[in-house]
Amino acid sequence: MKNIIIGTAGHIDHGKTSLVKALTGIDADRLKEEKQRGITIDIGFADLVIDDCRFGFVDVPGHERFVKNMLAGAHGIDLVILVIAADEAVMPQTKEHFDICRLLEVKTGLTVLTKADLVDEELLELAKDEVRDFVSNSFLASAPIIPLSCKTGQGITELKDELLKLANKVTSKNTLAVSRLPIDRAFTIKGFGTVVTGTLTSGELEIGQELEILPGKVQTKVRGIQVHNLSAEKAFAGQRSAINLQGISLEEVGRGQVLVPAKRFQVTSILDVELELLPNLTKSLTQRTRVRLHHETSEIMARVVLLGGSELIPGEKMFAQLRLEEPTFALPGDRFIVRSYSPQITIGGGRIIDALPSKHRLKDLKAVEWLRKLADSNEMEKIALFVEMSGIKAMSVADIRERTGLTDTLLNKELSSLTSLGRLLKSDSQQVYFLAKTAYEQLKVEFLKLVRDFHKREPLQVGINREEVREKIGFTQEIFKLVLERLALEKLIVSEKDLLRLASHQISLSSEDEQVKKQMETKFKEVNFQARTYDEVMKEFRLDQNKLRKIYQLLVNEQNLVKIADFVFHKEAINEIIERIKGQKAKNTKLDVATFKDLTGLSRKYAIPLLEYLDTQKITRRVGNDREIL
Repeated sequence: MKNIIIGTAGHIDHGKTSLVKALTGIDADRLKEEKQRGITIDIGFADLVIDDCRFGFVDVPGHERFVKNMLAGAHGIDLVILVIAADEAVMPQTKEHFDICRLLEVKTGLTVLTKADLVDEELLELAKDEVRDFVSNSFLASAPIIPLSCKTGQGITELKDELLKLANKVTSKNTLAVSRLPIDRAFTIKGFGTVVTGTLTSGELEIGQELEILPGKVQTKVRGIQVHNLSAEKAFAGQRSAINLQGISLEEVGRGQVLVPAKRFQVTSILDVELELLPNLTKSLTQRTRVRLHHETSEIMARVVLLGGSELIPGEKMFAQLRLEEPTFALPGDRFIVRSYSPQITIGGGRIIDALPSKHRLKDLKAVEWLRKLADSNEMEKIALFVEMSGIKAMSVADIRERTGLTDTLLNKELSSLTSLGRLLKSDSQQVYFLAKTAYEQLKVEFLKLVRDFHKREPLQVGINREEVREKIGFTQEIFKLVLERLALEKLIVSEKDLLRLASHQISLSSEDEQVKKQMETKFKEVNFQARTYDEVMKEFRLDQNKLRKIYQLLVNEQNLVKIADFVFHKEAINEIIERIKGQKAKNTKLDVATFKDLTGLSRKYAIPLLEYLDTQKITRRVGNDREIL
């Protein structure tokens, strides 16, 4: 069965509630005060099934004092019934409600001229002409105008027929999207606990599902579900739903919050938006104006920071940043309304471009450029742009998921495509990160320059320490590994233990330095097992100590010399010791200090550090006071 949400709109006392009751038999005015005063104060709900279509009606108050309540019910509607009394025609709240519908980009609907029994044919035709003029150049320009009387029943059948025709043209809400239910009411039922209601704008909810209430980050579970007053195992996008929540009190939940899957999203206090000002206003919107932001069922105070200009002229659009006075939950593509702080009138609205942006400067032209790209992008392009905007920080899958609001299935599909196209690079770390190709190219230039400059400064060094490179550029471990692997694949960088060098780099010694190197190696080599310290050998050279240190380090890096504790051994001495130990293994796999001293002729001063080194090389393994030859 197709689920369609219908919103009413119109001036006070034009018969919106009476119309809903005539159609459904349900009085949407549920409050005692509404009954006593004869006006709708808060949003009310009713439903009607025609053929294979279930209509959920959201009846809204028409009084100017309750427009904020009207806005809480206006989100998520598929079509609108614009209600205009035939004997009064277009009134102030008719205009404001209709402006709101247009700003929220309601796609379709129709107009009903109520109280048709109170006027004659001539006045009725005049009312129709006024409506046609009023809705011209709007989404209702070619929509039906139905005269109707709740008292006589005139037009009820025709209205039902037209609603069914319109419903067939409405695109069903996406049940495969992430579940999202903006809360418009919260109450308790004895024996059940806390219940919230709202229109499920996307996805599905089922009993037992783990949810989170945002803002507030309250964790809960679905205990029970009612859809249009009937118990159900699941609720689907487009249905008016009542959700019985487990383990929370009424004080923890209310209008303005939203139910979403647990641990998936975060709230925001900044929104990047495309803001449109209504054309009928008498003055422009200026920098840092305080406004009332209406998004889904919430109302939040915010400051408007205009980007790329100092004022927004009526009838024009501009990118802006809304800085909120309290956090909310939103996603890219959401529509919103802004009303002036005082007097409280609707002045504009628009759509959210980025729900988790950083704070922009007033004249940040780069931010405007990014927003322009995001505003015109499809889902795949949007993902790529968000990752590109993150620069060298890159983004985890969780980051992208909460930034876009996409399901795991769609997100993984788009990420796979972007990786295949080479626009994004994927890490193979435990927590997967994505780096934009553009960011990689920038990092590559910086990375190679850093290593190249090091080679110029230190021509006798094999390479620069890996960690030094990572810290200087500001890499995270995951992204450093990703970039390094990529540079190695491109045969630009060679990694040797803890050192990095350009693949093209070769150490070039002068003939004098080459001679010093040979002499130094010989001095360590000629003593065989009787190792010498670095300081002992260096005293025999009358050269700059800094240069000597570099030549010595070169020998160590080439693994011709091995430093063990305070002593330096030549590699041939170490290899000979290892061979003697392997020969000893044929006689006995156990090796104590005394036996080792006999094998090598070394004193305890050399033997103990050497044995500890051999343990690290997995030649021996310490067992108690002795060793086992591996």
